[in-house]
Amino acid sequence: MKNKIMKIMAVILGIALVTAGIGNSAYAITGNNSNNDTEEQVKELVSDLIVENENDKPVKDETVYVIAGQDGSVKKIIVSDWLKNVTGNAQLADSTELTGIEEVKGDADHDYTAGSDGSRVWDAEGNDIYYQGNIEKELPVAMNIRYTLDGKDVTAEELKGKSGELVISYEYENKQYETKTVNGSEEKIYVPFTMLTGMMLDNDVFTNVEVTNGKLVNDGDRTVVIGVALPGLRQNLGLEDDKLTEIADHFEVRAHVENYEPAMVVTLASNELFNKINTDKLGSFDGLSDSMNELTNAVGQLMDGSSQLYDGLDTLLERSGELADGIDALAAGSKQLKEGAAQLDNGAGQLAEGAAQLSKGLDTLKTNNDTLNGGAKQVFDTLLATAQTQLTAAGIEVPQLTVDNYAQVLDGVIASLDKDAVYAKAEAAVEAAVEEKRDYIESRVTAAVREQVEAKVTETVKAGVLQQVMAAAPGQPDAFYEAAVEQQMAGEEVKALIAANTEQQMAGDEVKAIIKTTTDEQVSKAIADNMASDEVQAKLAQASEGAAKIIALKTSLDSYNTFYKGLAAYTDGVAQAAAGAGKLAEGTAQLKDGTGNLSNGSTALNAGLETVRDNMPALIDGVTQLRDGAGALSDGMKEFNEKGIEKLVDAVDGDLEGLLERFKAVAEVSKEYKSFAGLSDEMDGNVKFIYRISE
Repeated sequence: MKNKIMKIMAVILGIALVTAGIGNSAYAITGNNSNNDTEEQVKELVSDLIVENENDKPVKDETVYVIAGQDGSVKKIIVSDWLKNVTGNAQLADSTELTGIEEVKGDADHDYTAGSDGSRVWDAEGNDIYYQGNIEKELPVAMNIRYTLDGKDVTAEELKGKSGELVISYEYENKQYETKTVNGSEEKIYVPFTMLTGMMLDNDVFTNVEVTNGKLVNDGDRTVVIGVALPGLRQNLGLEDDKLTEIADHFEVRAHVENYEPAMVVTLASNELFNKINTDKLGSFDGLSDSMNELTNAVGQLMDGSSQLYDGLDTLLERSGELADGIDALAAGSKQLKEGAAQLDNGAGQLAEGAAQLSKGLDTLKTNNDTLNGGAKQVFDTLLATAQTQLTAAGIEVPQLTVDNYAQVLDGVIASLDKDAVYAKAEAAVEAAVEEKRDYIESRVTAAVREQVEAKVTETVKAGVLQQVMAAAPGQPDAFYEAAVEQQMAGEEVKALIAANTEQQMAGDEVKAIIKTTTDEQVSKAIADNMASDEVQAKLAQASEGAAKIIALKTSLDSYNTFYKGLAAYTDGVAQAAAGAGKLAEGTAQLKDGTGNLSNGSTALNAGLETVRDNMPALIDGVTQLRDGAGALSDGMKEFNEKGIEKLVDAVDGDLEGLLERFKAVAEVSKEYKSFAGLSDEMDGNVKFIYRISE
């Protein structure tokens, strides 16, 4: 019955804990010691209720970074927003309360139109948008951190360098709620944030570490503490303080500290897990009554079993004679065990001696690890510094080269010096320079075209004037006509006519097309001439040669890096082997102690079995008394069924439907909370908070 009752609780905490990798808390809730079976059951329950979102509109993925003091107070809030353009929209309608917005990542050159109400329309061009900004706003979950040293309250600043018994308490206050109608009444339902707090403690500073509402992982050098809190969930579910204490709004770390130094602490707050609950699949608890009936039946079977126990003990009493014969045979075997245990003890002594010698040799080898690693690191740093100097001398400015970043930095330089990339960059620069002079080129082309048009217009007008003169004075010599034409061509009226006709033709589509085509041809020719110049070709050749040199440089560094990592792996292996050999020596010494104990124990066993054999009559008397006690057990089981189980069934049946309604309200409120800094109606969203305690 307990497993049936706790299904809804396994779902509530399984969502927050199992999927976050802290399944042991869920095991404690179900009361089942079979961890693997319970984990699979909880995962099956949770996965059946999880529904994956399929968005048909853009999604704002929001991460709120909170820089907090050692007492949990907020120092600064930075919000990072990722607008996922899942539908490939040309524009994205956004809304935000952030200030100092700066686009990051991606192309980082998208324009937007801002409204007075915080709305923004991004020119996304089908891409995702990444930006960040600042905000001054109350967080949905407040964090309060308290410190006590040797039972006295202290501040984090006062703790530095101190030693003693330390208690750090992390308390979370949920301030984000909605008013919902639950079971016919209006109630505050808090957004169900799961607070996962991680701490990394140096084992030289922190020892005897304990945690409530959390889990510990120790690798020998550090202890990782993972605390879990679900602020507001107990109120949401209407649970009393003494029920299901695993749902807590705080966690606590206890340890002995020496020369205290602050540890790195990061807290993740998210309601995303509850957002994926499909409440339609929760159904009702009608089937739980069947489980209660099964419990009642099981108790009936237990009562039958107590009767069978009585019968079995009766049979045992009848077979006590055979048991006595078996004890005699067992006593004979124990004598042989005693002799073999003595031989095993001798062999264990030889094994312990050899293991101690192996441990001593590996410890000697391990003492050179730091020297080897330090020398290799110094050589690597020298090689990187030399490479940095060579790059600077070649006019290539790069970030400070380190063991971790040199490969990425040099790959970037090589990519930038690729012949095609350099050519494309040079071509783009030339095109930009020529395009800046397009207006000048177009003005020159226009002037040349105008000159040609004006010449043709003048020629046409002159022919017309000649015809008019010849018609007015026929039969005159050519010299007369030329003089008359020149005189009229010099007149203002004819000049005005030529100018008007010229402007008319210049405004025509045909002449404009000629100007545009000619301008484009001149621009293309200028670009081609510049790209073919000796200066540009020399730069292309220089880039290709530089890329080859840097490739060779990176290859050399990669070769040493392979050696460097191999050396580190070797020294780590030596250290691990030394540690293992030490444990082996300890283990074999313990084995030697154990075989000695086994030898002594087998001797005692032999003596004890002989004692058992001598006391068989008393055993038979005890079985007789046990048989009589089994009869009393059968009567007690009947009373347990009447006064315990039946009342428990009645109590549980009255609570679960209300619990289901509350859980559905929690899931609904969680799904409604999608953003901290603002969300437009045209966009879906999700948000998570990352608190970092500044050191």
